[in-house]
Amino acid sequence: MQNAEYSCEYGSMKFYALCGLGGILSCGLTHTAVVPLDLVKCRMQVDPQKYKGIFNGFSITLKEDGVRGLAKGWAPTFIGYSMQGLCKFGFYEIFKVVYSNMLGEENTYLWRTSLYLAASASAEFFADIALAPMEAAKVRIQTQPGYANTLRDAAPKMYKEEGLNAFYKGVAPLWMRQIPYTMMKFACFERTVEALYKFVVPKPRSECSKGEQLVVTFVAGYIAGVFCAIVSHPADSVVSVLNKEKGSTASQVLQRLGFKGVWKGLFARIIMIGTLTALQWFIYDSVKVYFRLPRPPPPEMPESLKKKLGLTQ
Repeated sequence: MQNAEYSCEYGSMKFYALCGLGGILSCGLTHTAVVPLDLVKCRMQVDPQKYKGIFNGFSITLKEDGVRGLAKGWAPTFIGYSMQGLCKFGFYEIFKVVYSNMLGEENTYLWRTSLYLAASASAEFFADIALAPMEAAKVRIQTQPGYANTLRDAAPKMYKEEGLNAFYKGVAPLWMRQIPYTMMKFACFERTVEALYKFVVPKPRSECSKGEQLVVTFVAGYIAGVFCAIVSHPADSVVSVLNKEKGSTASQVLQRLGFKGVWKGLFARIIMIGTLTALQWFIYDSVKVYFRLPRPPPPEMPESLKKKLGLTQ
Protein backbone atom coordinates (compact mmCIF):
# COMPACT_ATOMS: atom_id res chain seq x y z
CA MET A 1 0.00 0.00 0.00
CA GLN A 2 1.53 3.27 -1.10
CA ASN A 3 1.56 6.21 1.22
CA ALA A 4 -0.53 9.08 -0.20
CA GLU A 5 2.14 11.68 0.56
CA TYR A 6 4.70 9.93 -1.68
CA SER A 7 4.51 9.51 -5.44
CA CYS A 8 6.38 6.18 -5.47
CA GLU A 9 7.96 3.56 -3.26
CA TYR A 10 11.50 3.88 -1.90
CA GLY A 11 13.77 1.74 -4.08
CA SER A 12 11.34 1.37 -6.99
CA MET A 13 12.41 1.96 -10.61
CA LYS A 14 10.46 5.24 -10.67
CA PHE A 15 12.29 6.33 -7.51
CA TYR A 16 15.71 5.66 -9.06
CA ALA A 17 14.73 7.30 -12.36
CA LEU A 18 13.63 10.49 -10.61
CA CYS A 19 16.77 10.44 -8.43
CA GLY A 20 18.75 10.20 -11.68
CA LEU A 21 16.86 13.21 -13.04
CA GLY A 22 17.67 15.07 -9.82
CA GLY A 23 21.32 14.18 -10.39
CA ILE A 24 21.25 15.42 -14.00
CA LEU A 25 19.78 18.76 -12.95
CA SER A 26 21.93 19.21 -9.86
CA CYS A 27 25.28 18.45 -11.54
CA GLY A 28 24.55 19.71 -15.06
CA LEU A 29 23.16 23.09 -14.02
CA THR A 30 25.63 23.88 -11.25
CA HIS A 31 28.77 22.96 -13.18
CA THR A 32 27.58 24.90 -16.21
CA ALA A 33 26.84 27.94 -14.03
CA VAL A 34 30.44 28.09 -12.77
CA VAL A 35 32.13 27.57 -16.16
CA PRO A 36 33.80 31.03 -16.05
CA LEU A 37 35.33 30.31 -12.63
CA ASP A 38 36.34 26.81 -13.71
CA LEU A 39 37.93 28.17 -16.88
CA VAL A 40 40.10 30.64 -14.93
CA LYS A 41 41.00 27.93 -12.38
CA CYS A 42 42.11 25.52 -15.14
CA ARG A 43 44.19 28.23 -16.78
CA MET A 44 45.84 29.17 -13.48
CA GLN A 45 46.81 25.52 -12.95
CA VAL A 46 48.09 25.02 -16.48
CA ASP A 47 49.82 28.38 -17.02
CA PRO A 48 50.59 29.98 -13.63
CA GLN A 49 53.13 32.38 -15.19
CA LYS A 50 50.43 34.07 -17.25
CA TYR A 51 47.42 33.72 -14.96
CA LYS A 52 48.69 34.79 -11.54
CA GLY A 53 45.50 34.88 -9.49
CA ILE A 54 41.80 34.63 -9.82
CA PHE A 55 41.05 38.32 -10.50
CA ASN A 56 44.10 38.69 -12.69
CA GLY A 57 42.97 35.56 -14.56
CA PHE A 58 39.51 36.99 -15.16
CA SER A 59 40.85 40.30 -16.45
CA ILE A 60 43.33 38.65 -18.86
CA THR A 61 40.60 36.33 -20.18
CA LEU A 62 38.19 39.25 -20.64
CA LYS A 63 40.87 41.33 -22.39
CA GLU A 64 41.83 38.54 -24.78
CA ASP A 65 38.54 36.75 -25.47
CA GLY A 66 35.84 39.19 -24.35
CA VAL A 67 32.81 38.17 -22.30
CA ARG A 68 32.04 35.25 -24.62
CA GLY A 69 35.47 33.83 -23.88
CA LEU A 70 34.40 33.20 -20.29
CA ALA A 71 31.78 30.69 -21.44
CA LYS A 72 34.26 28.57 -23.38
CA GLY A 73 33.65 24.89 -22.82
CA TRP A 74 30.07 25.21 -21.59
CA ALA A 75 28.68 22.49 -23.89
CA PRO A 76 31.00 19.63 -22.86
CA THR A 77 30.61 20.79 -19.26
CA PHE A 78 26.81 20.60 -19.43
CA ILE A 79 26.66 17.26 -21.25
CA GLY A 80 29.50 15.66 -19.29
CA TYR A 81 28.32 16.65 -15.85
CA SER A 82 24.68 15.83 -16.61
CA MET A 83 25.74 12.28 -17.49
CA GLN A 84 27.95 12.20 -14.41
CA GLY A 85 25.13 13.44 -12.17
CA LEU A 86 22.74 10.82 -13.51
CA CYS A 87 25.19 8.04 -12.64
CA LYS A 88 26.49 9.58 -9.41
CA PHE A 89 23.17 10.19 -7.66
CA GLY A 90 21.20 7.40 -9.38
CA PHE A 91 23.79 4.70 -8.65
CA TYR A 92 24.42 6.07 -5.14
CA GLU A 93 20.77 5.47 -4.22
CA ILE A 94 20.90 2.01 -5.82
CA PHE A 95 24.17 0.94 -4.14
CA LYS A 96 22.97 2.30 -0.80
CA VAL A 97 19.97 -0.06 -0.95
CA VAL A 98 22.00 -3.00 -2.33
CA TYR A 99 24.75 -2.73 0.31
CA SER A 100 22.22 -2.07 3.08
CA ASN A 101 20.35 -5.26 2.17
CA MET A 102 23.65 -7.16 2.22
CA LEU A 103 24.49 -5.84 5.70
CA GLY A 104 21.07 -6.16 7.33
CA GLU A 105 19.33 -3.50 9.43
CA GLU A 106 21.59 -3.48 12.49
CA ASN A 107 24.89 -3.42 10.63
CA THR A 108 23.55 -0.79 8.25
CA TYR A 109 23.15 1.50 11.23
CA LEU A 110 26.46 0.61 12.90
CA TRP A 111 28.46 0.79 9.68
CA ARG A 112 26.51 3.65 8.07
CA THR A 113 29.55 5.83 7.39
CA SER A 114 31.29 2.93 5.64
CA LEU A 115 28.06 2.28 3.72
CA TYR A 116 27.95 5.90 2.49
CA LEU A 117 31.63 5.68 1.50
CA ALA A 118 31.24 2.36 -0.33
CA ALA A 119 28.03 3.32 -2.14
CA SER A 120 29.40 6.69 -3.28
CA ALA A 121 32.73 5.22 -4.41
CA SER A 122 30.91 2.54 -6.44
CA ALA A 123 28.62 5.13 -8.02
CA GLU A 124 31.47 7.50 -8.85
CA PHE A 125 33.46 4.72 -10.54
CA PHE A 126 30.74 4.54 -13.21
CA ALA A 127 29.99 8.26 -13.19
CA ASP A 128 33.58 9.09 -14.20
CA ILE A 129 33.50 6.74 -17.16
CA ALA A 130 30.48 8.76 -18.32
CA LEU A 131 32.22 12.09 -17.65
CA ALA A 132 35.75 11.43 -18.99
CA PRO A 133 35.24 12.13 -22.73
CA MET A 134 33.58 15.50 -22.10
CA GLU A 135 36.06 16.52 -19.41
CA ALA A 136 38.92 15.87 -21.84
CA ALA A 137 37.27 18.00 -24.53
CA LYS A 138 36.50 20.77 -22.03
CA VAL A 139 40.09 21.07 -20.83
CA ARG A 140 41.35 21.21 -24.45
CA ILE A 141 38.88 23.95 -25.36
CA GLN A 142 39.63 25.98 -22.24
CA THR A 143 43.40 25.72 -21.99
CA GLN A 144 44.79 25.26 -25.50
CA PRO A 145 44.51 28.58 -27.32
CA GLY A 146 43.47 28.12 -30.94
CA TYR A 147 42.82 24.36 -30.59
CA ALA A 148 39.04 24.53 -30.86
CA ASN A 149 36.30 26.84 -29.69
CA THR A 150 33.37 24.44 -29.53
CA LEU A 151 32.66 20.81 -28.77
CA ARG A 152 31.75 20.27 -32.44
CA ASP A 153 35.28 21.32 -33.47
CA ALA A 154 37.15 19.68 -30.61
CA ALA A 155 35.75 16.13 -30.52
CA PRO A 156 36.46 15.10 -34.16
CA LYS A 157 39.90 16.72 -33.99
CA MET A 158 40.83 14.85 -30.81
CA TYR A 159 39.58 11.58 -32.31
CA LYS A 160 41.65 12.11 -35.45
CA GLU A 161 44.82 12.83 -33.46
CA GLU A 162 44.70 10.18 -30.75
CA GLY A 163 41.68 7.95 -31.37
CA LEU A 164 39.41 6.93 -28.48
CA ASN A 165 42.37 7.14 -26.11
CA ALA A 166 42.16 10.94 -26.26
CA PHE A 167 38.82 10.76 -24.48
CA TYR A 168 39.62 8.10 -21.89
CA LYS A 169 43.27 8.68 -21.00
CA GLY A 170 42.13 10.98 -18.19
CA VAL A 171 39.84 8.43 -16.57
CA ALA A 172 42.35 7.08 -14.03
CA PRO A 173 43.35 10.55 -12.75
CA LEU A 174 39.63 11.41 -12.75
CA TRP A 175 39.03 8.46 -10.45
CA MET A 176 41.89 9.70 -8.27
CA ARG A 177 40.25 13.11 -8.02
CA GLN A 178 36.54 12.28 -8.07
CA ILE A 179 36.29 9.11 -5.98
CA PRO A 180 37.80 10.64 -2.78
CA TYR A 181 35.81 13.80 -3.54
CA THR A 182 32.51 11.95 -3.92
CA MET A 183 33.11 9.72 -0.89
CA MET A 184 33.70 12.89 1.12
CA LYS A 185 30.74 14.64 -0.49
CA PHE A 186 28.20 11.95 0.33
CA ALA A 187 29.51 10.63 3.67
CA CYS A 188 30.28 14.07 5.05
CA PHE A 189 26.90 15.38 3.90
CA GLU A 190 24.94 12.47 5.40
CA ARG A 191 26.74 12.70 8.75
CA THR A 192 26.50 16.52 8.84
CA VAL A 193 22.75 16.41 8.23
CA GLU A 194 22.45 13.87 11.03
CA ALA A 195 24.53 16.06 13.36
CA LEU A 196 22.63 19.25 12.46
CA TYR A 197 19.28 17.64 13.31
CA LYS A 198 20.73 16.19 16.50
CA PHE A 199 22.64 19.20 17.87
CA VAL A 200 21.66 22.37 15.99
CA VAL A 201 18.06 22.21 14.79
CA PRO A 202 15.76 22.58 17.85
CA LYS A 203 13.09 20.11 16.62
CA PRO A 204 13.09 16.71 14.84
CA ARG A 205 13.07 16.61 11.04
CA SER A 206 9.51 15.34 10.88
CA GLU A 207 8.36 18.62 12.45
CA CYS A 208 10.42 20.87 10.15
CA SER A 209 8.75 22.42 7.10
CA LYS A 210 10.09 21.46 3.67
CA GLY A 211 11.75 24.88 3.43
CA GLU A 212 13.51 24.41 6.76
CA GLN A 213 14.66 20.95 5.70
CA LEU A 214 16.12 22.41 2.50
CA VAL A 215 18.06 25.02 4.50
CA VAL A 216 19.61 22.20 6.54
CA THR A 217 20.42 20.47 3.23
CA PHE A 218 22.15 23.61 1.93
CA VAL A 219 24.23 24.18 5.08
CA ALA A 220 25.30 20.53 5.27
CA GLY A 221 26.14 20.64 1.57
CA TYR A 222 28.40 23.66 2.00
CA ILE A 223 30.25 22.13 4.96
CA ALA A 224 30.74 18.90 3.01
CA GLY A 225 31.94 20.93 0.00
CA VAL A 226 34.78 22.60 1.90
CA PHE A 227 36.14 19.20 2.94
CA CYS A 228 35.67 17.88 -0.59
CA ALA A 229 37.73 20.68 -2.09
CA ILE A 230 40.67 20.10 0.24
CA VAL A 231 40.69 16.31 -0.18
CA SER A 232 40.62 16.34 -3.97
CA HIS A 233 42.64 19.45 -4.86
CA PRO A 234 46.09 17.89 -5.45
CA ALA A 235 44.62 15.38 -7.93
CA ASP A 236 42.67 18.19 -9.60
CA SER A 237 45.89 20.11 -10.29
CA VAL A 238 47.42 16.97 -11.80
CA VAL A 239 44.38 16.32 -14.04
CA SER A 240 44.46 19.87 -15.41
CA VAL A 241 48.15 19.68 -16.32
CA LEU A 242 47.87 16.12 -17.69
CA ASN A 243 45.07 16.83 -20.14
CA LYS A 244 47.02 19.73 -21.57
CA GLU A 245 50.28 17.86 -22.14
CA LYS A 246 50.62 14.94 -24.50
CA GLY A 247 52.59 11.97 -23.26
CA SER A 248 53.35 12.81 -19.62
CA THR A 249 52.23 10.56 -16.78
CA ALA A 250 50.53 11.47 -13.50
CA SER A 251 53.61 10.67 -11.41
CA GLN A 252 55.87 12.84 -13.61
CA VAL A 253 53.49 15.78 -13.25
CA LEU A 254 53.27 15.23 -9.50
CA GLN A 255 57.06 15.27 -9.13
CA ARG A 256 57.35 18.42 -11.20
CA LEU A 257 54.62 20.32 -9.36
CA GLY A 258 55.93 19.39 -5.92
CA PHE A 259 54.08 19.81 -2.62
CA LYS A 260 53.45 23.54 -2.98
CA GLY A 261 52.48 23.36 -6.63
CA VAL A 262 49.59 20.98 -6.12
CA TRP A 263 47.87 23.38 -3.69
CA LYS A 264 47.78 26.29 -6.16
CA GLY A 265 44.30 27.71 -6.62
CA LEU A 266 42.89 26.01 -3.50
CA PHE A 267 41.06 29.06 -2.15
CA ALA A 268 39.23 29.56 -5.44
CA ARG A 269 38.31 25.91 -5.46
CA ILE A 270 37.01 25.94 -1.86
CA ILE A 271 34.63 28.77 -2.75
CA MET A 272 33.67 27.08 -5.99
CA ILE A 273 33.23 23.54 -4.63
CA GLY A 274 31.59 24.68 -1.39
CA THR A 275 28.95 26.64 -3.27
CA LEU A 276 28.64 23.90 -5.89
CA THR A 277 28.14 21.08 -3.42
CA ALA A 278 25.63 23.11 -1.40
CA LEU A 279 23.65 23.94 -4.56
CA GLN A 280 23.83 20.37 -5.85
CA TRP A 281 22.39 18.93 -2.66
CA PHE A 282 19.82 21.72 -2.55
CA ILE A 283 18.66 21.07 -6.15
CA TYR A 284 18.75 17.29 -5.66
CA ASP A 285 16.65 17.48 -2.49
CA SER A 286 14.30 20.03 -4.08
CA VAL A 287 13.67 17.61 -6.96
CA LYS A 288 12.89 14.91 -4.38
CA VAL A 289 10.49 17.27 -2.59
CA TYR A 290 8.88 18.41 -5.86
CA PHE A 291 8.22 14.87 -7.11
CA ARG A 292 7.19 13.77 -3.60
CA LEU A 293 9.87 11.09 -3.38
CA PRO A 294 10.27 9.25 -0.08
CA ARG A 295 13.17 10.80 1.85
CA PRO A 296 14.21 8.53 4.71
CA PRO A 297 14.64 10.40 8.03
CA PRO A 298 18.10 10.69 9.66
CA PRO A 299 19.25 7.19 10.69
CA GLU A 300 18.19 5.94 14.09
CA MET A 301 19.32 2.89 15.98
CA PRO A 302 17.10 -0.13 15.17
CA GLU A 303 15.00 -1.40 18.12
CA SER A 304 16.66 -4.84 17.98
CA LEU A 305 20.07 -3.23 18.44
CA LYS A 306 18.86 -1.06 21.34
CA LYS A 307 17.69 -4.22 23.08
CA LYS A 308 21.06 -5.91 22.49
CA LEU A 309 22.94 -2.95 23.91
CA GLY A 310 20.56 -2.76 26.87
CA LEU A 311 19.33 0.72 25.95
CA THR A 312 15.63 -0.15 26.17
CA GLN A 313 13.76 -1.07 29.31
